[in-house]
Amino acid sequence: MFDPLEKLKEFIRHPSVSTDPRFADGMRGAQEFVAGLLGTLGFQVEVVKTALHPIILARRGGDPSWPQVIIYGHYDVQPADPLNLWQSPAFEPVVRGARLFGRGAADNKGPLMTHIAAVARLLERRPDLPLRITFMIEGEEEMGSPSFPAFLQAYQHELRQADFVYLSDTGSPRPEQIVITCGLRGLALCEVEVTGAKVDLHSGLHGGVLRNPIQALAELCASLHTPDGRVNLPGFYDDVLDVEPWERAELAKLGQSEAQYREFLGIPAFYTAQGFSPFEATRFLPTLEFNGIGGGYQGEGTKTVIPSKAFVKISCRLVPNQQPAKIRALLHRAIAERMPKDVTWRIIDQHEGMPYVVVPPDRSNTPKDQPTILARAFRATDRAVTEVFGQPPLYLREGGSVPIIADIKRVLGLDSVLMGLFLPEDNLHAPNESFHLGVMEKGMAASEKILEAIARG
Repeated sequence: MFDPLEKLKEFIRHPSVSTDPRFADGMRGAQEFVAGLLGTLGFQVEVVKTALHPIILARRGGDPSWPQVIIYGHYDVQPADPLNLWQSPAFEPVVRGARLFGRGAADNKGPLMTHIAAVARLLERRPDLPLRITFMIEGEEEMGSPSFPAFLQAYQHELRQADFVYLSDTGSPRPEQIVITCGLRGLALCEVEVTGAKVDLHSGLHGGVLRNPIQALAELCASLHTPDGRVNLPGFYDDVLDVEPWERAELAKLGQSEAQYREFLGIPAFYTAQGFSPFEATRFLPTLEFNGIGGGYQGEGTKTVIPSKAFVKISCRLVPNQQPAKIRALLHRAIAERMPKDVTWRIIDQHEGMPYVVVPPDRSNTPKDQPTILARAFRATDRAVTEVFGQPPLYLREGGSVPIIADIKRVLGLDSVLMGLFLPEDNLHAPNESFHLGVMEKGMAASEKILEAIARG
């Protein structure tokens, strides 16, 4: 019998950290586990080789007149560091209370297993289900999906035959309040490296005669925001679209107070752009953030050096209609203009992704009887979530990024239905990541209903 919890535990035990070559065995183990599991469910499984980590393409065919859904997920996870902050080993899953703890439990192994289990239950009950299903599961999402665009191009003739993409790699605020994500921020990432002297220098012998790279970097970083929190790059906000009234109305239903949010974050006060609430800022505004900074001695005690090098990692989260290439150009120009002239520097550009937005049919000018399968999928999702979770879903943009969703839209012309299954308390990308087992169970029931409704038409 298919036991979703035990299968998820087995999945988590494979340490599939895509960014670190030391975890090659874990990546291979996770890929083989998922491919094997889908094979046992009767899917025709193809493991597509890439330059890095394979993509799993598992197909359930059928009559060409049947609807077709692509279910997306990823089997790679973030590094577990810092390991000393975990209450139990990161890759040894353990249930405590209503949660399963382990790296990847919520991002994305738990939600992916939720959909696999829903398909398993549905096909066991309805082996003749008139629905074509394709699982498309990658192993590079946590490193920006570098192999995914080429894969989409190579398989576009087949994949374009689908009606929509279905996935859960987004969040919801509470176990009983599910969000259907209808917008994701894009991103552009880079690292800036500043060099002073050719080697680290004794700060007593040489201090006072050259600019410290850490100082140069700190001055640059301080210049990239205004005192009121806005990004200080001329032209940064030029292409930002106005927020639709229905979006503000949905956000008003969120039901979380600013005080609760501030307490959850553990901060004394918010720092948002003027005129925007914290909840609006995380969904409707672009950002520029510093994700890491370093230089000089990092060990215990002191070491009085002037470091040769310092660095900062920068991410820009982008909203519709911003373009990553344009934002990169604005950032590059600002760095060139503001960097002190008595240091050398370089920019290492990293991955990027376009913003994504889809308007659910009942929140647009689309007629209620619109016959598209995508419209049916949204309405089936609304009904299933309402029935299973006890209240209607909210339709919100999310502050995070899933760049491949915009790639899928661009290359395949397909929109996505994103049902949020992880919660704020799940600690994505942080120690003690977990997945709420009640959400998993209800998610399976809702997903089963959604897929059956699409097949039924």
